[in-house]
Amino acid sequence: MQLIPLDYITKAAKRLEGIIAKHPLAYAPKLSKIANTEVFLKKENLQPTGAFKIRGAFNKLAVLKEKDLKNGTQVLSQGVICASAGNHAQGVAFSAQHFQTRAVIVMPEATPLLKIMGTRSMGAEVVLVGNNYDEAYSHAMNLAKEQNLTFIHPFADIEVIAGQGSIALEMIKEEPLDILIVPIGGGGLISGIASVYKALNPQTKIIGVNAKGANAMKNSFEAKKAHNSDSVRTIADGIAVRDVNESVFECILKGVDDIVEVDDDEIASAILFLLEFQKLVTEGAGAAGVAAILHNKLKLNTTQKVGVVISGGNIDITMLNVIIERALLKSSRKMKFQVILIDKPGSLQKLTELLTNQNANIVFINYSRISTKLQYGDAIVEIALEIKGEEHKESIFKTMMKHGYTVNEIL
Repeated sequence: MQLIPLDYITKAAKRLEGIIAKHPLAYAPKLSKIANTEVFLKKENLQPTGAFKIRGAFNKLAVLKEKDLKNGTQVLSQGVICASAGNHAQGVAFSAQHFQTRAVIVMPEATPLLKIMGTRSMGAEVVLVGNNYDEAYSHAMNLAKEQNLTFIHPFADIEVIAGQGSIALEMIKEEPLDILIVPIGGGGLISGIASVYKALNPQTKIIGVNAKGANAMKNSFEAKKAHNSDSVRTIADGIAVRDVNESVFECILKGVDDIVEVDDDEIASAILFLLEFQKLVTEGAGAAGVAAILHNKLKLNTTQKVGVVISGGNIDITMLNVIIERALLKSSRKMKFQVILIDKPGSLQKLTELLTNQNANIVFINYSRISTKLQYGDAIVEIALEIKGEEHKESIFKTMMKHGYTVNEIL
């Protein structure tokens, strides 16, 4: 696949008028200070379905509708099917509801409940199959043949990519960016964006961000040859793609300047950063670009204007809770530990007074004397504290050891 013709993308943008939300690029002051350059966010997490995928899905179904009207066929009315970890699913479901046609969505079994519920709420039929996108895709292709449904690919489709590329048409009118950072899984989003910029602003560098646990595209890009992964594992389920599509990969080689990768801890810290400093709820894939900036994956200078696509915000609330907890522990804003006490009156009070004197706020405490690991007459106490950074944490540990406590940190 070559870069997508600009005409395809401008037509897609017209079809999307009145359907998508057009949020202008937003200057990110805290992130700009950290990066020592100007950083702007494209908030696709604020779309009606919570992600950019609505663009490509709607454009594809709109094209099918136009072809039916032109040729007197009923392809769209027979129904559509897709495989998706969630965001493409909701885009297809939304679009099918708009065009009043049946939608069957095949999702991996581990898809967050929020995305399943969101898809069903738009009238789609949800089928849960497989451990990842590629296994769900295989099942969806079989169902498409059995039930005479049109398969809507999440990224390897020129009309889908054209729809995603409409993002770039909006950005290019607002700010002359030197670098644009885009999360990359299957590659449809970055292919559409790169097609626009290479046609209109070729000096802008397009940088993809892969999740380390799903880095087939990065490995392929470096080798200049498609290489699939054996498996994927990442909290960024929106970009957890195992196999590289040859056609899309060709487009990426022509339009993308570089691909970097971030790991799950880095993604988690970016999710927390965006929640705290930008008041944005993002999923793992949506935060990948910010993670790349926060963890110095890019060589930026003070004269550059940098854009980051926040691709989606459909994060499962239980996953968000885990991410926040782990990020707080990793950044030394919270600490957990176990300590053995003599089980007698005043022992626990003495410990809590010591922690209070260290200006540590106790947010959880559990006292137990029934563990078989304990000697008779001892008790084990698990405590969680709110703290003020690494120095505060070290001070607490040193003070406790000075007073004779043996402390085992819980990570």
